[in-house]
Amino acid sequence: MTSLTQDIKNKLSNLNVLEKIIVINVIIFLFANTFGLLYSTKVTDSLIWLELPSQFSELLYKPWSILSYAFVHYGFMHILFNMFLLYIVAQWFVNLFSMKLALNIYLLGAISGGLLFVLAYTLFPNVLGPSRLVGASASVRALLIFLCAYMPTKPIRFFTINLKLWHLGIGVVIIDFLGVLGGLKQPLIGNPGGNIAHLGGALLGYIYAKQLVEKGNDIGAWFEPFVTSILNIFNTAGTGKKKKTNLRTVHKAKGKMGGYKKADFDAFNNQKQIDIILDKISKSGYDSLTSEEKAFLFRAGK
Repeated sequence: MTSLTQDIKNKLSNLNVLEKIIVINVIIFLFANTFGLLYSTKVTDSLIWLELPSQFSELLYKPWSILSYAFVHYGFMHILFNMFLLYIVAQWFVNLFSMKLALNIYLLGAISGGLLFVLAYTLFPNVLGPSRLVGASASVRALLIFLCAYMPTKPIRFFTINLKLWHLGIGVVIIDFLGVLGGLKQPLIGNPGGNIAHLGGALLGYIYAKQLVEKGNDIGAWFEPFVTSILNIFNTAGTGKKKKTNLRTVHKAKGKMGGYKKADFDAFNNQKQIDIILDKISKSGYDSLTSEEKAFLFRAGK
């Protein structure tokens, strides 16, 4: 038993922060369904204190729910789709960005999606009616759209179709927007509240990426102390002891993020684009490049 426990601890300690969030979501999902079975109650009532209410007046009594709802799922397909997409996004993030940035976007995406949800239901109560929000969709949308806006020309393959990340981002947003419209026509069948939250998360991810790329401005810097405290908890989870870090407080100059200027981010983005193009050439040859990619490579060579 001791060996099994230690093995679990070792596996947990090797997960990145987004993968640990997946584990937390799964544990809460299993708890909710087990609670419902043991006490013969509706599964959707087992974690009502973690759900986000649709009215600001109710939110004042449950302020933690602006974040906690993003860790609650009741349906198997709901959590399966969200966690599968989060896992894919996590693999992209771990190779390009810090886990602090990933957690920042995840949590701020939940807040952004939750606030838009509450705002919509508060302004249009007669149209939308009372509701409750659960699920990590807004947070996952924030991470996905951040990637789509940060490196829009990155090529991806969807079955047999060659796409770019911005195509995926536009498609996801259109689907969510249509979901809102469809839900308004058939609120009992559709999911207008969930899709509104999706758009809130997507908006956060887009603005975050554009500010970071174009101005070197980290709009989530104010949230970092909270994120750092969460990361410290994640770092100690499964190890039983706190990991030493070299974090220290430094003065941030205006126009910089993490000590880097916009020019540094531009250089990084250019290099990533060059790497992507060179990789494409090695796989498919120079003739597979688009005219835009050829022009970019020519300018970079000069």
